[in-house]
Amino acid sequence: MQVEGRVALVTGAGSGLGRATAERLASRGAAVALVDADADRLREVASGLPSDRAFPVVLDVAAADAAESAADQIVDRLGGIHINVNCAGIAPAAKVVSRGRPADLDVFSNTLAVNLVGTFNINRVAIAAMLNNEPDEGGERGVVVNTASDAAFDGQMGQAAYSASKAGVVGMTLPLARDVAGKGVRVNAIAPGLFATSMVHGMREDLQERLIDMILEPRRMGRPEEFASLVEHIVTNPYLNAECIRIDAGQRMLPR
Repeated sequence: MQVEGRVALVTGAGSGLGRATAERLASRGAAVALVDADADRLREVASGLPSDRAFPVVLDVAAADAAESAADQIVDRLGGIHINVNCAGIAPAAKVVSRGRPADLDVFSNTLAVNLVGTFNINRVAIAAMLNNEPDEGGERGVVVNTASDAAFDGQMGQAAYSASKAGVVGMTLPLARDVAGKGVRVNAIAPGLFATSMVHGMREDLQERLIDMILEPRRMGRPEEFASLVEHIVTNPYLNAECIRIDAGQRMLPR
């Protein structure tokens, strides 16, 4: 699917991978619905984009009714939804038992609510809108790109909640693609490694250095624009479907 002239719904658009993706798609001629829970960040991102290509939407991605309403607003305002990229996520760390006390179940539940339930919630409303699109010359109506993580495959100590949520994103990629097979919609996921985002910069410096040491080549953090470039390739390559693509420079995380 071409990007120019399409409408993209990008969650987590206020920072990091989501912001880089929104900016890249807008630069390629897409109108972008910028979705994030942080209104101030959304305003900042929107101010740097052409006014006719930026539609900020403040939203809790895990809220069902709000997501349905937001999708309707985006379709009414921008004319449809053709591309959906989900980057909204949180990454709290906690061992299952620490200092003799069990982990806080609310932390685990909230992580799954944002990262997994939130992703599915936006998928369902975006795909419903895509199915109303007229197919393009290649028969495509829409493309979904969800964000998993290397932690889905080799999560570290303290990452049970985060790893489980991202493994869920990987696990639902194939069945979602099968749900819409023959209807002109493709569903893929990206599993990024260590990227230079606010989530990573919040870690201790020594932990960041240990993670970089696990990378093969190039031995540095990924750049958000490199993630965005892969998103664009997935959107424009019609033979990519039902895949989870790792982008991590060969990083394989150790237990700690």
